Amino acid sequence: MINIHGDFIWYELMTTDADAAQGFYGGLLGWTFKDSGQEGVDYRQFAADGPDVGGLMPLTQEMQDGGARPLWAGYVGVEDVDVGADAIKKAGGEVLMGPQDIPGIGRFAFVKDPQGASLYIMRPFSSDHVSESFAHKTPRDGHCAWNELATSDPAGAKAFYGDLFGWVKADTMDMGPMGEYEMLKNGEARDFMFGAMMKKPDEMPVSLWNYFFRVPNIDIAVAYINDNSGQIVDGPIEIPGGEFSLNGVDPQGAFFALVGKN
Repeated sequence: MINIHGDFIWYELMTTDADAAQGFYGGLLGWTFKDSGQEGVDYRQFAADGPDVGGLMPLTQEMQDGGARPLWAGYVGVEDVDVGADAIKKAGGEVLMGPQDIPGIGRFAFVKDPQGASLYIMRPFSSDHVSESFAHKTPRDGHCAWNELATSDPAGAKAFYGDLFGWVKADTMDMGPMGEYEMLKNGEARDFMFGAMMKKPDEMPVSLWNYFFRVPNIDIAVAYINDNSGQIVDGPIEIPGGEFSLNGVDPQGAFFALVGKN
């Protein structure tokens, strides 16, 4: 599937200990890692069943001194990064890292939405870019299965992302006191959902994007996390379709999420 404006195309972990994080996620999700080949940069690409899924990079001391903390971030493909960055600022968001090129790869910017959730926007240099990072129809172990935003203002976030990327509501699930869980697709013509938005719980300090990666067996994943210095924050809980999901924190402090069968 050739990607279009508004698709999630890559996932990246920024962490304080790249070697430890590589060991943790390699064992948890079966990812294999390789150097990206970018001169003078420690950037590691990870893959599952062949195709690359995302990247891992260490946070420099300068980044940490500036307030950066371990974080998973998604990349959304756009037609024009500079136009997108300007639109984000005009809509009340923030550009944390202005538009710049990765030689041979593409142009990107690191941004925050008006509620404070961060993500990347990117324009690959290849006009026929095909990303398999997100498994859009067929479940694939080690790939992202769902992109979820917990936000302080669901209505505001819906308007912001709808204007910026063309996302539309595909379905809604009533979660009782927690409000509505609004599922999304990238444009009316798409025949699959890629994620959802929800009101963030009061105990969650900030709005946040969370990316659910698929594992073959959720119970084995729980045991692995507990045995390897990770932490289960929530779950596993059964979700529609008979699978189970969980939210966790890796040993370096980055939030992550999993989905799988038991």
